[in-house]
Amino acid sequence: MSPGGAAVLLSWLSWCGSAVWRYTTNSPDYRIFSSRSTIRLVYEGTSFSEWTVPENCYVHDKSSPVTDLRCSAPGVYTLKPIVTGPEEEEERYLLLVDSSVCFMWYYTVENYFDNLTQIVTVWVYDPENADPKEVQWIATEPSLNSKILTKQLAALGQKPRIYTLLGRESYFPESILQEGVWTIQLPMTKTDVIKELKGNQVAFEDCFVSPLPFLLSFPFSTVPETPGYLPITSPAGSPLMSVSSTCIPSFAVLVSDMETFQTNDSFHTWTRVRVDPKILSDSERHSVSSVTLAGQGIFFLINGAVYLMSVNQLKKLQGDHGIPDNGIVGIKSRRWCGINTFFKNQKNRSTMAAWTNSEVYLGYASLKFARITTSAELKSFLNLPPSDILTIENLEYTVHPLELTVLLYHVCAACVDKKVYILIYNEQSSQWVTQDFELEISLDTFLVSRSLFSAMPDLVLWDKHRVYYCYQNFTLTGTIQTSTGEENLSVLSSGSNIHDVYVDYYGNIIVKMENNVMFYFKINIRDAVKLHFWMSETTKSLFFFSDSYHAYLVYVFDNGTVQPQDYPLNLEVQSVTYKSQDKCPYMAFHNNVFRVIYFLDKGENLSIWSQIVYPENTGLHTIVETYGPKVLAIAQDSHYEIALGYCTKTLSVTFTQIAQYELKPDYFKQQQKDSGLLVVQLRPSEYSKTCPIAQKVFEIAVGCNSNKAIRVKGFSGTECKHRDFSYVIHRSYLRKEPLRNLKVRYDWGKYGCPLRVDFREKFQPVIQVSDENGVYGDVDVNFIVWEIHGRDDYTFNSTMKQSGCLNEAQTWKTMMEMNENLPLDMVWGPENYRPCFSYAIGKPGDLSQPYEILNISNKNHLVWPTDHVGMYVFRAKVLDPNFSFCNLTAIFAVETIGVIPKPNVYLVAAFLFILMLVFFTILVLSYFHYQRIYRQYIYEPLHKPQNKQKKN
Repeated sequence: MSPGGAAVLLSWLSWCGSAVWRYTTNSPDYRIFSSRSTIRLVYEGTSFSEWTVPENCYVHDKSSPVTDLRCSAPGVYTLKPIVTGPEEEEERYLLLVDSSVCFMWYYTVENYFDNLTQIVTVWVYDPENADPKEVQWIATEPSLNSKILTKQLAALGQKPRIYTLLGRESYFPESILQEGVWTIQLPMTKTDVIKELKGNQVAFEDCFVSPLPFLLSFPFSTVPETPGYLPITSPAGSPLMSVSSTCIPSFAVLVSDMETFQTNDSFHTWTRVRVDPKILSDSERHSVSSVTLAGQGIFFLINGAVYLMSVNQLKKLQGDHGIPDNGIVGIKSRRWCGINTFFKNQKNRSTMAAWTNSEVYLGYASLKFARITTSAELKSFLNLPPSDILTIENLEYTVHPLELTVLLYHVCAACVDKKVYILIYNEQSSQWVTQDFELEISLDTFLVSRSLFSAMPDLVLWDKHRVYYCYQNFTLTGTIQTSTGEENLSVLSSGSNIHDVYVDYYGNIIVKMENNVMFYFKINIRDAVKLHFWMSETTKSLFFFSDSYHAYLVYVFDNGTVQPQDYPLNLEVQSVTYKSQDKCPYMAFHNNVFRVIYFLDKGENLSIWSQIVYPENTGLHTIVETYGPKVLAIAQDSHYEIALGYCTKTLSVTFTQIAQYELKPDYFKQQQKDSGLLVVQLRPSEYSKTCPIAQKVFEIAVGCNSNKAIRVKGFSGTECKHRDFSYVIHRSYLRKEPLRNLKVRYDWGKYGCPLRVDFREKFQPVIQVSDENGVYGDVDVNFIVWEIHGRDDYTFNSTMKQSGCLNEAQTWKTMMEMNENLPLDMVWGPENYRPCFSYAIGKPGDLSQPYEILNISNKNHLVWPTDHVGMYVFRAKVLDPNFSFCNLTAIFAVETIGVIPKPNVYLVAAFLFILMLVFFTILVLSYFHYQRIYRQYIYEPLHKPQNKQKKN
């Protein structure tokens, strides 16, 4: 936090009662906390005397409640304020490391909607010598110090790049360094949002630049504030409520009993969400009991009805949306970010859920809801007596993108307590599964559930005083205890109730009480520690995810404003566990899993490794856990080595799809049985609260990747003139020879540019396979082609015998006869393909027929007719049943050239008649012409005699 921000926050918090003290740095998220860092100490209260100053440290003013601390050497330093009065302030143990990372990246973003791009301006800054605007992250250009530093690093070879973790794309500056900044252009995206800004390994004065993880997505707009609109709030005295966007945690909503706030940049800036006073009554505006975010906007639960706030309009969802207009007791959206679509032809996934005491509804992107169950159906599923009461209490989406958990209360007629059941629902299969979990609580106790970031459907539940855990697929259940064995956290919090439980992607779990006392534990850990006081007990606050998925706090002030503040969770955990034996048992835990999801098709495999380094004789290893259908063969291999008292153990794991589908009579059912989503996690066999990362979670989707497709090599949609035209196919060139010629409109947008081929050339299409990363290989298995408009005036150069067939091979003619009622593109495919290379398959026949199956390795080609040219629009289909779960087809067009068209017989006859007529006419005319000449010489003397002249 900046000095100005700390002063504003301190001035407000000093009126909040009990005294606390904390520390801040200029580095966001406390990312750089070393012997080079300046640590600002802040005391809030009226009893301050002075600061204790450790050895090797210097305090600017030890008698000031706000001062700066510098330590010259790395180590663990004990700090606390000395106060007047009988009570002492708690001490902290701050770990300062000797780090060579001193500088950080800074970026600004400009959005260009005309071409859907974003220009990221990047420079390097030193947090210890930065401008206050850079520290507060509101700078629009580098300070003078940052310009000089950036130019120095650029001269040494520094150059940034932005790497996307999901799409695995890298973007580099478009030009050289100008004005002390680089500019990088990226496309706007709503999916590939997790990015990292990093550069070359270049040092300046022995200092490197820290990589910066951040989120960058398509710009999300907040609801504008409209004059005359009124606040929408929770009931007076209610604790704060919040919700963050599933994959964009910087986009969040916070509901208080004064205002509702919205942000798209982690509350660096924010707006108030207000509504038209004509829509809701005053009591309804102050009755928000739950809030959630989905793609359509902000959803509020008010007096049992769901309202949608989109742009600047609030509307009530009713029966036409498939949801009751009253009686709703809860709404919930997804907590963990995952890939939106991974299988072709899969069911739509829900974006949110709503429930009454007796019904569960799932909402979809179309803003339609569907009821999936009732309490009566669940009572029958659990085999409970009809007279018993079964109530739906809570619902939570798990990490598995197709599953959600439902929390149920069961009360029998003579019971003094109620039983808690947990069921899991799978959206794809519509199946319910009962978990091995039962808990009895009093009738006046109500539980809230929260899923943990784990491959298993792990949960924590809590009431007002206790937290219950469900780990490792419900094989470990119980109640969280403190080091003293106390389960009731209210006893250790001056009687305060549990306000909220914060969970993150690193396995951290923070239990926040209403008076801001906090307890901490990690996933798979069954005891909690009490954290240091960080804020006054009367301060209204709540935890959120930052852009880098770290915890930060947001304070809500009585004047209707909010203020974010970074929270050093790891440093605070190290401090409270410093004197205990709670040490991380391993030194390092690494793996090569860099994606959120991997796709495996038929016959493919995935190999990963995990490595753990630990002190000798500790006996640690990596545990691989999977959750989902058993659709993959898993092989493990481990080896280790020992050096200098440390053991390095490496585990290699290979996941393989090995099923065979050739000659399967139930091909499609077998495919469906062998496909599914597997969630995998790698975790150390032992770890503690001080370990940085508890486990690595990723998904393996076995089935048809929605981005997988085939294309024909050499065909393009841009290398020809873009125009649609029509042509006529003579009826004799069509299957079954219809009565009329067929007129076809060539759709360039669908067929692309036709390939022009000389009729004397044999042609074999080369099929390429691609996914979201582009073309990655050629199809080397059998495939077929057919002309989509019904042409059959082409053949193949190889016969069945030449291709090695032992029995008669399948042909289009035989397959059409076997499947008369099916369209042409469905009569032949991998589901009914039968090879001809075995005597046991098929039957003998005429092997001199053309072999109509193509393969990149055989010599079979298409042969064109020699008596006419034509336009052919083909569709290719992969025929091998063991190649892919997808029905892979591609369309391409071929135009044959080089043939003189056959002349028309009537045209030839007319031409010959005219030619003969001209000939005879010339002959007759020449006869008369020569006759006239010869007649002159016959009847007239050749030499006329000269007459003699008479003399007078």
